[in-house]
Parts: sequence; structure tokens; C-alpha cells
Amino acid sequence: MTTKATQHALGLLAGLVALALGTTPWTAATAAPQQRTGAQVILDWSETAVATIHTDAKKPAAEQFLYYGFVDAAVYNAVVGIEGRYTPYKWHERGPRHASSEAAAAAAAHRVLLTYFPASQARLDAAYTVSLARIPDGRAEKQGVRFGERAAARIVRLRENDGRDAPVTYDKPPAPGVWRPTPPANAPFAVPWLGKVRPMLLDSPERFLPGPPPALTSKTYTRDFAEVKAVGAKNSVRRTAAQTETARFFSDVLPVQFQAAYRGYVARHGLDLVDAARLFAATGTATADAAITAWNAKLTYGQWRPITAIRLADSDGNPATTPDPSWQPLLDTPPYPDWVSGHNINDGAVMSVLNRLTGGHLDFRISSAVTGTTRTYANAAAYNRDVIDARVWGGIHFRASDVVADRTGGRIGDWAMAHYFGALR
Repeated sequence: MTTKATQHALGLLAGLVALALGTTPWTAATAAPQQRTGAQVILDWSETAVATIHTDAKKPAAEQFLYYGFVDAAVYNAVVGIEGRYTPYKWHERGPRHASSEAAAAAAAHRVLLTYFPASQARLDAAYTVSLARIPDGRAEKQGVRFGERAAARIVRLRENDGRDAPVTYDKPPAPGVWRPTPPANAPFAVPWLGKVRPMLLDSPERFLPGPPPALTSKTYTRDFAEVKAVGAKNSVRRTAAQTETARFFSDVLPVQFQAAYRGYVARHGLDLVDAARLFAATGTATADAAITAWNAKLTYGQWRPITAIRLADSDGNPATTPDPSWQPLLDTPPYPDWVSGHNINDGAVMSVLNRLTGGHLDFRISSAVTGTTRTYANAAAYNRDVIDARVWGGIHFRASDVVADRTGGRIGDWAMAHYFGALR
């Protein structure tokens, strides 16, 4: 047997053992890349989802997580309902044994996106035509399409009256420590309803609600205030060029960065259709719930942002904080409260999920359109450290908000993998 054939055989054997144990860790050693894994339909519809949700609909970043979660869950159910291997998401239907799972995945993604974004029908129909053209015509394709439509309909039913776009308002009056619109746009609280939406996995938006932010006179607040004031200022002399690059790198649209990173991982490691669907569904639903949890915390606590805190420090009752009425952050401050960081809670959730799926062999490659660079992370700790730092160096978060958000996201990701997407028994 040739070396290449031996490696292939060992890879397949490792994969079978992992499947038997219900762990399926995907690493360079266990993944056996194939010429055609069937996962291309997952990658194609990830790109189409981004084009629809981000480019066409121009949904705010936090809201995007919710819709990617819907698409990913429907595709996952369509695939595992036919192929098996993993437990479906809130569904017990099985598809025809010989149906095309690729056709089912395409039909599910197409139907969910068309349901919520009918203005993108031309784009979606064109992508659907391309997907089906790659699948042989016949009974298997037709059965797959029908089952994919059923999987999509299940998700749409589950999300009826879930609180999206509900008339939720932020009504805390301005006071020391309390959020109010920030320069330069002075925009109102964006998508406040997200904090009250029914989660996809958790039983309530309150499930992992963190405690309140540090008091304005606490040592933690005083320390964080001094740090962000010094290194997060627009023209800081304390922030290095590398720190500035890191802050800018992570100022890109996070859900779009994540979708591209997932596609890259699937392609590099040769994941098959089933494991690719699982990766997208587990990360997609966990980040949807992480975004909901973060927005619930923002609504609940309404902590002011550094730009407000620094400019109005003479009102905070803390003699150790000094005001600077002209202070500006490196990055423009997003239009919602500080506590907790939406970016970091999603980072924590994704890292937790990927740790479970990869057995700790992360190989997370993420790119930023802002800096035009790509970073590769071998472990979650390094990635989380960089993102926590980045939001402080950008001047838009207090460090405690980032740290607590990251830990909360990690708990959400762990809970997600403990209760969903497990091996069939």
C-alpha cells in the first residue's frame, strides 16, 4: 500500500472511531480530504446567505446572527434527516433513504432565505438553479427538494411570533453610568427588540444573563476607565502600531467574517456534507443566542460607553477619574450600551463550539476587509485574548465588558453542544 493510500485509510479509520464515540474531532490528522465531499452546497449557500442578509437587506450585524442561525438550522435538519449521524434540531422527521441530501440542503436554504428576504428572489432563484444543476435529475433530487422544503417549513414555524421587530424601546433616562446616544451619529439604540427574542437553543434570554457591570467607584471600573482612556483614544501615544492594527482588524462585520472562516475551515479540512452542516448549525444557533443574550444585558443594565464616561467623568462620583470633554475613541462607537460586548460574547460562543467540534485543534483562519489581512489561530485562548484587547484598544469597550462577555459566550457554546447536535444513539 502506498504512503498516500495508507494515510487515507488511517484517516477513514480515525473518522469511524470518532463517529462511534460521538465526538468526530476534525483535525489535519483525522480529516481525509476528498475530491468531492458534497459540502460545496453548504459553502455556496453560506455565500448566498451573506449576499442576501448583509449585502441586499443590510441587516445590522447583531441581527444577522439570527438569520444565519435560521438558515443553518434548516440546512442541518435537511441533511441529517436524510444522512443521519447527528440528532436533528427540534425535529424528529426522517427523509427518504435515497433522497439527495445536497438537493435537500439547497432547497432548505433557498426556502428560508426567500421567506424572510423576498426582495432577493432573483439572487436566490439563480443560486438555487446553480445548486440543482449540479445534482443528477431524477427521483433522488425530487425527494431531496421536497424534504428540504419541509425542513425549512419547520424552522419557519418554530420562529413564528418569536419577538422579531417587536416594539421594544430603551427608556432609561440619562444619568451617571447610564447609556445615551454617542457621537458622531448620536443614533438611537439599534434593534433593541433583539434582547427579548425567543432564543434558538436556550429556554430564555435570561438563561445566561450576566450580573451587573462594576460600580462607578469600584477598583475595576477605575482601572478600566484609565486603560481605555489612555490606549483607546483616537490619537493615543500609548497604543502601538500593532495594537492599532488589531483594533481595526476586529472592526469588520463579525458575522460576515465568521461565515467566511467557517467556509475556509470546511474546505481546508475536507469536511463532508454532514459535518459541514453541523459546524454551521452549531455555530450559527449558538451565536444567535449569544447575540440575544448580549442585547438583553444591554437593555437590562444600559451601561454608558467609554466616550460618554470619559467626557462626563466629573459626574461619576469617582475622584480617581478625570474628565476629558474632547476625548474620541479610535473607532466609532456602536449605537448601543457597553455591557456586555456583543462582539466578545459571539467570539466566546464560537470558540467554545469549535473547540468541541475540532477536539481543540482549532486552525481558525479569519480575514478582515478593513485591514486586508488574515490571521490564523491554533487555540481559542489566543483568539479570545486578541478580541478582548481589540475592543479596548479601539476605545469602544471597558475591559470588564469584554472579559465577562467572552466567558458568557463560552458558557452558551458549551451548553449548546451539551444539549444539541450530538451523535445519534
